[in-house]
Amino acid sequence: MKNFKLALLGGALAMSCLTACNNDETEVVSVDQEEVTAASKSSQTFRAIKEAKLLLASIKRDGGVPFNAAKPALTFTKDQNVFLPSVLGIDFRIDRSEVPQGPTARFPMFQGFETLPTGRRRKAYYVITEASNKAMAKKLGVIFSPRMAASIGSGGEQRAKFTRDGRLIFEGSVDFSPKRSLVAGPADGLLFGFPPAQANPGAIADDKWSSYVVLPSGVVINAQLVANRTGIHDRIPHPDGNGPEQEDDLRNPNLATDQASVVMQLLDGWQNGKPYYFHIVTDTSDPGPATIELGVFAPRLAKLPTFGLFPGGSMLPFSPTANGRTTDTDGLGVQGLNTASLSERQVQDPTNTFPIDPSDERYAPMWDAHVTEFTVPESDRPILRSFDQVNRLLADGTLIPFRGNANPSPLANSLSDLLTATGAIINCPVITQPTIKAIGTQIGAPRNR
Repeated sequence: MKNFKLALLGGALAMSCLTACNNDETEVVSVDQEEVTAASKSSQTFRAIKEAKLLLASIKRDGGVPFNAAKPALTFTKDQNVFLPSVLGIDFRIDRSEVPQGPTARFPMFQGFETLPTGRRRKAYYVITEASNKAMAKKLGVIFSPRMAASIGSGGEQRAKFTRDGRLIFEGSVDFSPKRSLVAGPADGLLFGFPPAQANPGAIADDKWSSYVVLPSGVVINAQLVANRTGIHDRIPHPDGNGPEQEDDLRNPNLATDQASVVMQLLDGWQNGKPYYFHIVTDTSDPGPATIELGVFAPRLAKLPTFGLFPGGSMLPFSPTANGRTTDTDGLGVQGLNTASLSERQVQDPTNTFPIDPSDERYAPMWDAHVTEFTVPESDRPILRSFDQVNRLLADGTLIPFRGNANPSPLANSLSDLLTATGAIINCPVITQPTIKAIGTQIGAPRNR
């Protein structure tokens, strides 16, 4: 019986190889013991490992350093608390007088192709931060996020296929050429600055683009475009600052196509009472947050399931506040979408409040915005540091759901029965949440050579 089972497994592997050999869009890769073991558990996992190998091989061909799960280049400490093992380096310095761009991380960057509305393909560069399959996540050194698989069939995802040499071809595309502009909104009672009077994002995706990408294996990855010939992502800072005239400069040294790496700004936030919830913003379903947080406006994301629900669906609620504190009175910083809206070029993070971190398998990188609004004068507004605190302040009336929220009442959200959703989705992959001991330090190679 044992030999019979092995024969069946061997036949399955041979058939898988035969299928790959006859597929013009994929490249055959070697089978190792890890793959044989995975194949006995899941045919999707077997295919996912092959796809991960194709992606890692492309990094090497492009002059980069592919992640090696067996011998990772970097070992992170408990104080650094890094969730993305494949990251090439992190600059934990937050003093903008020392580093104008603030904290940053350097990521492996993949080369692929986007598909223009005309049907023509265009070379593009992207990063991967999460995968819905555990084996693929481990192989690529990204975050395991099984809830992303709930996006399949919603219309909020896109599909991709491989070229013969392991490049992904996406269904959609992004235009990085628009110039970002933001005009703060007028005062309206206790609201000011937000919502903005005018918000024009610096990058706009077509109606087929989504960063939830379904691979041929059926695995969903979170893949975000960061550059093409139209320009670069606004979260790629210029080393000398963040001037709007530099935001689409393909010569920016933080974009290194010859090293298959890219440096991106990290945003701060609060989670479970702790600061330094460092994440990146890549794309959003609404032009307002796309403009405020320097992301790509990607309207297709609005089709992802489902607003206001948790733990159902493919998204995770988080809580920005519309009118937070604009003055740092106790060393905890400032907070609020209003604070970020008051400067023409966003240099102050909204420091939103998040419920869980990526060590929890309920985590998903698409965040469903549940905006709050303070009912008290600014001098009485605390910094919001946890979902428990937000719920307490909602209960006593210090906070109310933002008047612009799309849903009139809370849905089935186990994190809060008092919050309502705006209808805006923001892609915020979480990279690290260090302790104060790591702040001011660096690890790995946070800059391109």
